[in-house]
Amino acid sequence: MEDFLFVYRMELTAGQPAPTAAQREESMKKWQDWLSALAAQNHLTNAGSRLKPDGKVVKPKNIITDGPYIEMKEAIGGYSIIKAESLAQAVELAKGCPIFLIGGSVEVREIAGM
Repeated sequence: MEDFLFVYRMELTAGQPAPTAAQREESMKKWQDWLSALAAQNHLTNAGSRLKPDGKVVKPKNIITDGPYIEMKEAIGGYSIIKAESLAQAVELAKGCPIFLIGGSVEVREIAGM
């Protein structure tokens, strides 16, 4: 089995209304169910976490800027690490992700050893 990184992405939409408490709870339940199913099948290495929207970008010569950039059309919302036999299997596992219900996407990348 190999390790794969699932990167959860969402398109940024200005003026989009914030979800209600009930919508957030329903979404969280779907995520918990999906991740629990992956864990039960021994595919979940690290459930990962959501990422806060603010941060910094460190560049060469000690240049530090605010990030992520407002010009971005999508943002990384979180990540997980999954075990799968192949990239094809990892892609199949990603197809059940609840992020698709709200217009997001999952980037699937194999983690290479050092």
